[in-house]
Amino acid sequence: MTRKIVYVGGLVVTLAAFAMTLASIIIPRWISFYSESFSGEPIRYSYGLHKSCSTLTGSCAHFPQYEDCHGSDRHFCSMWKSVGFLMSFAIVIEGMIIIAHLVVLAGGVQKRIHGWKVLSVSLFIAGAIQCAAMAIVAFLYDNDDRFYLWQLDNSWILCTVSWSALIVSATSLIASAYFLPPEGDYELIPERQ
Repeated sequence: MTRKIVYVGGLVVTLAAFAMTLASIIIPRWISFYSESFSGEPIRYSYGLHKSCSTLTGSCAHFPQYEDCHGSDRHFCSMWKSVGFLMSFAIVIEGMIIIAHLVVLAGGVQKRIHGWKVLSVSLFIAGAIQCAAMAIVAFLYDNDDRFYLWQLDNSWILCTVSWSALIVSATSLIASAYFLPPEGDYELIPERQ
C-alpha cells in the first residue's frame, strides 16, 4: 500500500516534469549554433520544435519551412514534426497524470491502494514518449549534415531531465507499493457476505 506522502512526492515530480516539458516545447533551443562575427558580436542560430531563431536577423520564423519539407530534406521535416507531435502528446498525458494524482489523493485509502498501478503505467508511457522524442533529435543531430558544428541545447536537456524524472517517479511509486509497510491509520472493513 502506498502512503499519501509518496503520492504527494509523485505529484511534485510530475508538476516539475510538466513544467520542463512545456518549457522545452516553448523555448526554441533544441539544437543551436554559436559563433562570433568578425566584429566580435555573438551569433546564435537555434532550432525549436515550431520555430527557428537567429541573432543575425533578430527574429524567429516558423520551422520547419516549406523548403525543409520537400526534396531531399523530407525525412528531416517528417522526423522533426514527429518530435513536435510526441512532445505535445506527452504534455497531454502529463496533464492527465496530474489529474489522476489529485483524484487518488482525494479518494482516500481505497484509491491509494490501487491508484499506483494506473499512475506508474502512465508515468512510464509519458517518459517513454519523451525519451523517443529526445532520441529522434539526437539521431538527427548525429546524422544530418546541417548540424556539423551545432550542439544540443537547453530544450533537449529539459526534455531529458523531464523523462528521467518521470521514470524515476514511476519506479519509486512501484517500489513504495511493494516495500513500504501499510499506513496503519486505516483498517479496511470486511464486506458482509
